[in-house]
Amino acid sequence: MAKISVEIPDELLADLDEHVGDDGKFVNRSDAIRASIRKTLDVLDEIDARHGRRGDE
Repeated sequence: MAKISVEIPDELLADLDEHVGDDGKFVNRSDAIRASIRKTLDVLDEIDARHGRRGDE
């Protein structure tokens, strides 16, 4: 799995951390960010489909 580095505003990171850990939905930050990316890509695919754009072209 590739590793990347990103800059995230402190406020956004604090919000993310509320969902990470023993009491959160995600095990760690990486898990949360991967889930967010997957969800975003799904939404973009749906938008493309509605506009007749195909992702495999």
